[in-house]
Amino acid sequence: MQSVSPLTAAVHGVDFELSNLGLGYGGKLALRGVSGQFAAGSMTAVVGPNGGGKSTLLKGLLGLLKPMQGTVRCRYPRAALGYLAQACEVERDFPISVEDFVSLGLWAQTGALGAVSDAQRVQISTALATVGLQGWQPRWIAELSGGQFQRMRFARLWVQNPPVILLDEPFTGVDEPSIDVLLQLLQQWHVRGRTVLAVLHDREMVEAFFPQALALAGTQLGWGDTADVLPSLAARAGARRRA
Repeated sequence: MQSVSPLTAAVHGVDFELSNLGLGYGGKLALRGVSGQFAAGSMTAVVGPNGGGKSTLLKGLLGLLKPMQGTVRCRYPRAALGYLAQACEVERDFPISVEDFVSLGLWAQTGALGAVSDAQRVQISTALATVGLQGWQPRWIAELSGGQFQRMRFARLWVQNPPVILLDEPFTGVDEPSIDVLLQLLQQWHVRGRTVLAVLHDREMVEAFFPQALALAGTQLGWGDTADVLPSLAARAGARRRA
């Protein structure tokens, strides 16, 4: 059975439930055999080699890809989820101000016309101050450095205030001071009960900040406590070198 459907009311404390999930493109599987649950309020790093299906999984959770095998069930409407695609997928030359970009996180409140109230402008200002970009509202997004651009994107998530946050390689090409600021923000969201899933490559960062990990390499290698999962990834890498 292939489905993307809401979790039943009987399932408490689980944001996503996956059962033998297979996802792919053009009729060809890129990821298969993923089963488990993302608990509400969990903070999980999705790790594995390039081409292992990490971004594919996020797109499946978001409903952008329909399962080719198995099921994925989500507690929330997909529109309620917060998502940060890889920075390379965002058009940085688009003529929009920092304030207008961040205001996109309020779309569910402002509607199609996008009228922003004074109270919402205060929200935007607070979000930008939280990520260290206070006073940058009128600047064009093309003026921002890589780290500043990513801070702005996190500010958009801040005003959106989603219950679940999915991040695809959020720290690639980002300077260390910006990474420190954004990791602190992720920890704050986690403490406040938000569910955080992040595709990451930095093992030290995963070990230091993410209690849970899901290792993928075209299939599920391990899912659970980070200290238990990362060795499975190292063992696979060692086996590939010996082959």
